Amino acid sequence: MAFKAAFLAHAPDADSEKHRCVIDTGKYRLFVVVVKSQKEAVEVCRKLVREEGIHSVLLCPGFTHRDVAEIAEAVGGNVGVFVARGDGPSHRITMEVMKREGWFKS
Repeated sequence: MAFKAAFLAHAPDADSEKHRCVIDTGKYRLFVVVVKSQKEAVEVCRKLVREEGIHSVLLCPGFTHRDVAEIAEAVGGNVGVFVARGDGPSHRITMEVMKREGWFKS
């Protein structure tokens, strides 16, 4: 049996049915999904737990504390929920690139 994890990230032009992949080593199966909204993130997480038996969810830094709490509630107590966080300089670098690429409405 493989350890099954999901990584979710946000993008303003994401289509969660299209922007996804699975990496399977045999012992580890990683589901990667890019979502457009928090609502979609919750739905994707619920579906992955129900249909794939996910053990762990890792969220990109764009998820707020409330988003993380909502996802933790949605997946239940038997699924670990983690958030990737960077330091201040990393955050500033990333935000500048995202702004330049048009992620945020003016």
